[in-house]
Amino acid sequence: MFEYDAYKTISVSVSDGIAEIRFQRPDKYNALNTETMLDLQRVFSEIQLDRSVDVVVIEGAGDDAFSAGADIEQYAGPSEDHDPMQKDRQDIFFDIYSGPYDLHAPVIAKIDGYCVGGGLILAMYCDLRIADDTSKFAVPVTDIGQIPTGGSTYRAAQLVGEAKAKELVYTAGTIDAEEAHRIGLVNDVVAPEKLDETVDDVVTAIQNTGRTAVKTSKQSINEAMGSPHLETAREREAELWWEQFATEERRTLVDEFIEDDQ
Repeated sequence: MFEYDAYKTISVSVSDGIAEIRFQRPDKYNALNTETMLDLQRVFSEIQLDRSVDVVVIEGAGDDAFSAGADIEQYAGPSEDHDPMQKDRQDIFFDIYSGPYDLHAPVIAKIDGYCVGGGLILAMYCDLRIADDTSKFAVPVTDIGQIPTGGSTYRAAQLVGEAKAKELVYTAGTIDAEEAHRIGLVNDVVAPEKLDETVDDVVTAIQNTGRTAVKTSKQSINEAMGSPHLETAREREAELWWEQFATEERRTLVDEFIEDDQ
């Protein structure tokens, strides 16, 4: 349906239900400049329209960085020089950062090296984060007189808790992969030579389940996280449960399970 080509700063391949997105700016530590963000906007939109995609993997080219955040030069100069462009840019960027979260398919951030600033914001909006043990994580914005953007203060507090999110932001400090795993920022940490295999295993596990059930589960969990209280979340979960129950996928997999169990 889509060609998935003509991008300037990323490469995209889609095969057998797996979409792979790779930042292609290794000389800039895969920094997320405006061109890269707009490429991401397009690819998330295309994948959203392509329901044949079961899972998405995002990674950075080279061995040094998933993404080292924004090109700082784009923030230089007096605020008057950035008004209204920078305000509009931040609104657009929020929609792009949250693209993986809102996507119908699960998204995995495959992290090696630096995952910093805007790169970390994007990774936090992915469903899963798997890192090798050389990876470094940071939100270094207060040291250049700025605050986090893209809804990242809310998302970081969701993932690691208010106290740890404040510590990371206030100090502009860097943590290693083991600490990121300890606080719940990443799902798994492996040796660099095991990263490909580990991500592939997760992708295979996702595709070996009910693929529509996975996507509906993602929707249910996301909506629960945004619900004001348990009863609202439970009511919506019940609606989605029945929608999934009515699928041919459910009927087929239940029948297969019963046959295998006999």
